[in-house]
Amino acid sequence: MSGYTAPHCGSLRASDDGREVELYGWVARRRDHGGVTFIDLRDRWGAVQVVLRHADAQLRLEYVVRVRGKVSLRPKGSENPKIATGQVEVVAEELEVISESEPPPFPIEDAEEADEKTRLEYRYLDLRRPRMTRMLQLRNRVNRVIRDYMEEREFIEVETPILTRSSPSGARDFLVPSRLHPGEFYALPQAPQMLKQLLMVSGIQRYYQIARCFRDENLRADRQPEFTQLDLEMSFCDEEDVFALVEGLFARLWKETIGVDIAVPFPRLDIKESFLRYGTDKPDLRYALEIADLGEALGDTRAVIFRSVLDGGGVVRGLAVPGGRDMSRRELDELVTLAKGAGGQGLAWVPGGTLDKHLAADEVAAIKRLTGAGEADLVLIAADRRRKAETVMGLVRQEIARRRKLIREGEWRFLWINPTYLFEEDDQGHLTYAHHPFTRPFAEDMPFVEERPYDVRAHAYDIVCNGYELGGGSLRIYDPAMQERVFQLLGMPLDLIRERFGTLLTAFTYGVPPHGGIAPGIDRIVMMLGGTDNIRDVIAFPKTQSMADLMLGAPSEVDQSQLDELQVKVVARKKPDS
Repeated sequence: MSGYTAPHCGSLRASDDGREVELYGWVARRRDHGGVTFIDLRDRWGAVQVVLRHADAQLRLEYVVRVRGKVSLRPKGSENPKIATGQVEVVAEELEVISESEPPPFPIEDAEEADEKTRLEYRYLDLRRPRMTRMLQLRNRVNRVIRDYMEEREFIEVETPILTRSSPSGARDFLVPSRLHPGEFYALPQAPQMLKQLLMVSGIQRYYQIARCFRDENLRADRQPEFTQLDLEMSFCDEEDVFALVEGLFARLWKETIGVDIAVPFPRLDIKESFLRYGTDKPDLRYALEIADLGEALGDTRAVIFRSVLDGGGVVRGLAVPGGRDMSRRELDELVTLAKGAGGQGLAWVPGGTLDKHLAADEVAAIKRLTGAGEADLVLIAADRRRKAETVMGLVRQEIARRRKLIREGEWRFLWINPTYLFEEDDQGHLTYAHHPFTRPFAEDMPFVEERPYDVRAHAYDIVCNGYELGGGSLRIYDPAMQERVFQLLGMPLDLIRERFGTLLTAFTYGVPPHGGIAPGIDRIVMMLGGTDNIRDVIAFPKTQSMADLMLGAPSEVDQSQLDELQVKVVARKKPDS
């Protein structure tokens, strides 16, 4: 091997012509041509064509081999501009098979898509695919940029514990039984919220962590039970400090990973306006469809469907579909099904629907004016309770944009949702927190918190891009009396407050600075930068929709001896009634 170097397969270029090299990698392709065999040799950095004059007939795809030979320019006309090494090939002098391979369960090529279940079961093979390798490399670059950026701004990276205690949040905890404390459990952190606030009490002032977090919740394409976030907290800050820090970070990330300049500062939209105009708190601004409040147009309407909703305290919302007069009845029925699937009462439309005979001409004219509808446009209308109507119209807006190809691809439309509300209504109609119970309310709104809790604004903010929430944060309560009052408003008795949050409340009596922070989701950031809508594509070893690890077979049963040592008893699952 003297005199030979070991570059990467994907690093060879025309400037390497004549260079003697030793390469290691996997056989990605094989082509036999009259006594000469060509293989594409692949490693993490890419692939290069290798010419074999005396190839082993048993050489198969995915064999691990060592090749020694000389780099040569490809014959004129045989270059491959689709790959970075396409101007050169390596003429082999030696070939050694280091490891053989069974035929893989799916082709290890980007052009061939395999069933996701099979991909996850053989994830170690799936990660060989160039696209998946690029995703992990992208994730690595994102983490490096984050660390460089935070260090430049004098933040300290502090690791917080994974085994902690259970605390209330919007999702269920993953629990870990303690062997040394029988009958007691640790919880895996949903977020290191209290700990980073305690670090502010400790005088750290600027903390960050690329933190692993865990939530036992139902999965979606953009969620996983274990995920990674950039957790950060600052002392003596306001919203403007957080906005400037995060905008600078995102601008750096987009520039250094995909070469895109994004404009800062990001626009801001309060949450009430966001729901009114876009039907969601994470609007996609790459298309211009806006929802209108039609209450003004229908104040004196005799249309029963609208009159009953308005009299009951509900709202009527409308959306103009550009050129929508050409929509078929089948398309409209599908949108009605979408609305009902979201819990709405359905959809109506003008012109051409059943409303035409119930609305006065001036009402129709007002609807068109408020929605900005032209002669060729169709106005879709939802009447319901405010939040239900907004949700329905938000989903309809997204579907219309998708079907009519209104989304401007290649744009990055960031914005802040700020301010938000302190409280919201849960599925049972009870008062709960919108972000978390440590969020600082607007001081001027606290006098009416008892009478109108849902109107109390919060110093909270979400960063949104192209319809995805990339992170949320807030300024925190730092007055122990106010913190205790917020807990009580949420229905927590005093003894429970002291049990769960006594450490934080006590710490706040020892000189706590005003502080705030945010936690952008790294998985979602990489998902967007990588151009995929499936978060499993950017996590090395993800779970399925049912929280299963198909590769390792987790979760699984454990030996009875382990359960006995933990003093844990498994209760047999009851069979459903037939």
